[in-house]
Amino acid sequence: MNKISDDILHRVEKPARYVGGEFNSCIKDKNSVDIRFAFCFPDVYEVGMSHLGMKILYHVLNKREDTYCERAFAPWPDMEKLMRENNVPLYTLETKDSLADFDFVAFTLQYEMSYTNILNMLHMAGIPIRASERGDEFPIVLCGGPCAYNPEPLHDIADIFSIGEGEEHLNDVLDLYKKYKGKSKKDFLRAAAQIEGTYIPSLYDVTYKEDGTIKQFSPKYDDVPKKVKKRIITNFNEVEYPDKLIVPYNEIVHDRIMLETFRGCTRGCRFCQAGMIYRPVREKRTEKLLELAETLVKNTGYEDLSLTSLSICDYSDIQNLVYALVDKYRDKNVSVSLPSLRIDSFSVDLIKEIQKVRKTGLTFAPEAGSQRMRDVINKGVTEQNLMDSVSSAFKAGWSTIKLYFMIGLPYETIDDVKGIGELSKKVVYEYRKIPKEERKKGLRITVSTSIFVPKPFTPFQWSPMDKMPSVREKIKELRGVMTDKAIVYNWHETPVSYLEAVFARGDRKICDVLIKAFEKGAKFDGWSQYFNNEIWNDALEECNVDGDFYAYRARTYDEILPWDFLDIGVNKEFLIKESENAKNAEVTPDCRQGCKNCGANVNFKDGKCFEGAIFN
Repeated sequence: MNKISDDILHRVEKPARYVGGEFNSCIKDKNSVDIRFAFCFPDVYEVGMSHLGMKILYHVLNKREDTYCERAFAPWPDMEKLMRENNVPLYTLETKDSLADFDFVAFTLQYEMSYTNILNMLHMAGIPIRASERGDEFPIVLCGGPCAYNPEPLHDIADIFSIGEGEEHLNDVLDLYKKYKGKSKKDFLRAAAQIEGTYIPSLYDVTYKEDGTIKQFSPKYDDVPKKVKKRIITNFNEVEYPDKLIVPYNEIVHDRIMLETFRGCTRGCRFCQAGMIYRPVREKRTEKLLELAETLVKNTGYEDLSLTSLSICDYSDIQNLVYALVDKYRDKNVSVSLPSLRIDSFSVDLIKEIQKVRKTGLTFAPEAGSQRMRDVINKGVTEQNLMDSVSSAFKAGWSTIKLYFMIGLPYETIDDVKGIGELSKKVVYEYRKIPKEERKKGLRITVSTSIFVPKPFTPFQWSPMDKMPSVREKIKELRGVMTDKAIVYNWHETPVSYLEAVFARGDRKICDVLIKAFEKGAKFDGWSQYFNNEIWNDALEECNVDGDFYAYRARTYDEILPWDFLDIGVNKEFLIKESENAKNAEVTPDCRQGCKNCGANVNFKDGKCFEGAIFN
């Protein structure tokens, strides 16, 4: 097979996606390591290089002297066409070697609609798509990330699933692999099943009832765990974090330093999978974050530093952290940004401090238009919270604000949806209440709605997705309410959300549908210009699979769900209780106001999550 040539790169859009050699990329002698690990992101370079998890694991694995971790991304269709025409296999950026030359080919699962790209990337490297058809001569395919919390739609694609946080888990897997390298892959997989956080689909059997639901999920051997427990980092303050970040040649989606302040969330929003699977909350100390920031600014040259977490203003020492960072880097023109603001924790003083270096936009996520719906989803915020926040922002000089909502939530009515428009108009009114001489001109309120997709390990995992005709009608009604010229309304009513639900809630039968759709040409399904709904409809029909069974069917609490064999720390009883609270629009207070006994507290010796245990 041929290697990439300048002739090909000159003929594609953004050739910098495919050349490698970026500042801070890792260079090793591939012949002096025991393990070659290809970290693959199943989307285009600009998206993949913005992903914090890839940055962290690239650093962690390359700290090992026995391992060389390299990167690969999904080539854009123009590049893929030329690679296939010129017999160039999909390669890594560091050595330009084919993925087929590696011991491990690993994919991070961030979005269900990128699954066809996984198949395409394997195919471009000449690696059999099905795990059941890959012999010992081919790499071990490993998958991890948030979508791995329902691994079953990829059960015959991946050899191994990494469940939970990968910093320690991948090291354990690679340590074991060194002992088995050159031996049977089956023997290695059987042994790897003993490592906490490891799911080997080939070691489990699934049987079904006549109605299509799961009858039994069981291991094939006595020594294979019946439950797979997620891996969790307990000493988060000292966990490995990159001291260097790769600086791309071309602009990426999040082209800045990303400083992870904490993991987990105590809020308990019932729609949010991340808020459940990343429990419990664990923080890094302020001193540690300042130390990391200094190193990363020095080693990258970036002038924008973003503090990341699920809800950044919930960081226990946020004010001290922000003031210290702004004070330290004010003269160096390094700005600080807070990407995820809750409307009840918005601090104008904090944001005004950040604006001293560079002005950023403001984004709030009320999620629902009525108080009843915000109580149903346990958002824990009020209309007054939003009005106070936007009023403070307007008085401080902002005139452009983004608001995010969801449509199709469980127990939602048309009036709840219209409430999104009414709430948006109240934000405009809040601006116009301010005397003209005291407000900035050019008011622009951008309102965006997304379609709710129920996800595993949330209180809404038993709820059906709202049907597309209903969603379209709700959007139509909402558009009729959005009459103020200061409001820009962005929406989508695409069947992509339907397929996302099918994969998020699917079982092993969906794997055949995925492969069939890929064979028919599906790829880059998350990109509207490449998504082809007809392909998916045909694939579902040819595989005799009813997508509505997965997307639109309500589950009972006693049904065996495809992901029930995973132990994420949050117990089913807690999720059921929260599901019932949602039906009654009852709010469950933040964990910081007292433990709700979700189960995550068992990860700590003193039985506490938030109170004391997170401050390592």
